[in-house]
Amino acid sequence: MIVEAIRTPIGKRNGSLAGIHAADLTAVVLRELCSRTGIDPVEVDDVVWGCVTQLGDQSSNIGRFGVLAAGWPETVPAVTVNRACGSSQQAIDQAAHAVMSGAFDLVVAGGVESMSRVPLGAARESGFPYGQTVLERFGVTELAQGPSAELVARHWGLDRGALDAYAAESHRRAAAAADAGAFDDQIVPVSFEGGTLSVDEGLRRGTSVDTLAQLKPSFLDDGTIHAGNSSQISDGAAAILMTTPERAAELGLTPIVRYHSGAVVGDDPVKMLTGPIPATSKVLRRAGLRIDDIGAFEVNEAFASVPLAWLAETGANPDLTNPVGGAIAVGHPLGASGAVLATRLIHHMRDHRIRYGLQTMCEGGGTANATIFELLDETAR
Repeated sequence: MIVEAIRTPIGKRNGSLAGIHAADLTAVVLRELCSRTGIDPVEVDDVVWGCVTQLGDQSSNIGRFGVLAAGWPETVPAVTVNRACGSSQQAIDQAAHAVMSGAFDLVVAGGVESMSRVPLGAARESGFPYGQTVLERFGVTELAQGPSAELVARHWGLDRGALDAYAAESHRRAAAAADAGAFDDQIVPVSFEGGTLSVDEGLRRGTSVDTLAQLKPSFLDDGTIHAGNSSQISDGAAAILMTTPERAAELGLTPIVRYHSGAVVGDDPVKMLTGPIPATSKVLRRAGLRIDDIGAFEVNEAFASVPLAWLAETGANPDLTNPVGGAIAVGHPLGASGAVLATRLIHHMRDHRIRYGLQTMCEGGGTANATIFELLDETAR
């Protein structure tokens, strides 16, 4: 059961959070978990932390050093996991598995990424990530997400107008949600040299298809994918606290949702971004639910072609999909994004008394996680 879910505001590249080390961003949400729940961190069995580019500032088990930066006791362990963009969703899965098995009864899961300090693609500067054998197996010279997003758009017949309309709607929904106070309870303000950030920094109000039409394609001269219909490079952290019903009662904590079901799949590593489609089918089968049973979806907006292809294949209701905007509008701090999606989804479910919510993430290399949460509220619909 999840008793708290929080996140930092998402900072834009080289923006307000760029001067903050990933361990210190981690510390912000860990300390806030204790403040909100009243738990003594010495009771935490483990911290399972997602991070993608584990180099430089984010190397050497960044989860552990986030625990120490938070001032938590040295006895609290941590592990850092990497399943590409789904790293902190995988962290949630692993924490749930530990609690459900009885191995642990109080676990923190989440993740961090400072893309300003450890740039996307930094791993390629120190080596060749995939190996020649893999490239030869699939008959390609590289495995890159941008060209994969173009492949997805072409396969599903998504033209630039459709992609840009989706991107503009992401900004509109995120702005409406922010104005309605939907993020107020989940965001932990972060102080930086010169001020405090308390809102998602990348939101561009007034974004329209016309303004997006001025941007040049990023990957192909005649392509449809560009900076405006892709996720933003960002900084941020997010964390959830998971426990058993018995331990929650002992600590005086009120569970919000339960981890109902989870699934992970492998899919085409060349298209790469299509994994959420089979992951959704798999998790629904495991849960014994239908797509129409789900009242809210979070489908990570790595590129606009990803949720649009997912919608075309699953038949999900577009109005229920990314109802408060997504990564196109506010950013995609890689290792934190799975927990960011979970935080947005859990709060949206509670605010609107939605019984079931589903989140899914496309991931580099062609894998994908999908998770279903159930609201612990008898009035949920």
